[in-house]
Amino acid sequence: MPRPALVPRPGRMVLITAGWGACFVAIRWGLQDAPLLWFAALRSLVAGAVVLLAAVGTGWRPPPRAAWPWVLVLGLVNVALAYAAMFAGTAGVSSGVAAVLANSQPLLMVLPAWLLFRERPTRWALAGLLLGFVGLGVAAAASGAGTAGALLSLASSAATVVGTLIARRLVDVDVVALTALQFLVGGAALAAWAAAAEGAPKVAWTPQFLAVLAFIAVIGTAATNLLWFAEVRRAELVRLTAWTMLTPVFGVLLGWLLLSEAPTPRQWLGIVLVLAALPLIQLRSPRNHPAAVTGGTSSDAVDPRS
Repeated sequence: MPRPALVPRPGRMVLITAGWGACFVAIRWGLQDAPLLWFAALRSLVAGAVVLLAAVGTGWRPPPRAAWPWVLVLGLVNVALAYAAMFAGTAGVSSGVAAVLANSQPLLMVLPAWLLFRERPTRWALAGLLLGFVGLGVAAAASGAGTAGALLSLASSAATVVGTLIARRLVDVDVVALTALQFLVGGAALAAWAAAAEGAPKVAWTPQFLAVLAFIAVIGTAATNLLWFAEVRRAELVRLTAWTMLTPVFGVLLGWLLLSEAPTPRQWLGIVLVLAALPLIQLRSPRNHPAAVTGGTSSDAVDPRS
């Protein structure tokens, strides 16, 4: 029987998006002490090591042989490409703008979710997405985003969408193992890229950098992505990715509180529009309940490891 697509857990999604929003502030701080690609590589490798320890502690289940090529692609796209573009985009624009542009997944997800998983969006969802993206556009335009930084942030969002679709297909892979392996693969690729582009790592191992690295790797990456992959396996993709519109809201607010990047009136308007859009998108399920993934039972769908 196909497993039904469920509504994302609100509490879990707030934790995920708050953690991701804080990452944009942490990136700005961390780039003061580390080169861009090496910082991204360290984030990924430390996160992968932390999750791998969790995987071993809970019973290591390596992926089936047929899944390994997809795991490698997931690490290269969802980690190496997405994080390199994210870090470069954040370096080029304010943390709030980077958070806005790097979280355009809901709009990019509508067509693939419909074609690949038969998740046809409702009119309410489409109206909410439109309203939310008007809000994101207002917030980004009010901040004067540079072209290069804006394009890199959008590229990061596109890579994340591809990674989410791949993760949805890898239903037979243990979610903890999948999370660990994608970070280790992506981190290794980023380290090789950094060595070629930036040379030997010139990192100032200051107390601030160590604290930033610990936060961004453990909380902002390992923990949030474990929760995210668990939701990817059980919830409607359009409704799920709609929650990522909260990430720039947290990014803008934390940039204001911690970096003194005060939001303009137009940015506040954008935030209000995004917050108004979320209830519309979550308002009701499609008329025909979509099939999210195949295999398993309905009880499996609420298993935090699935």
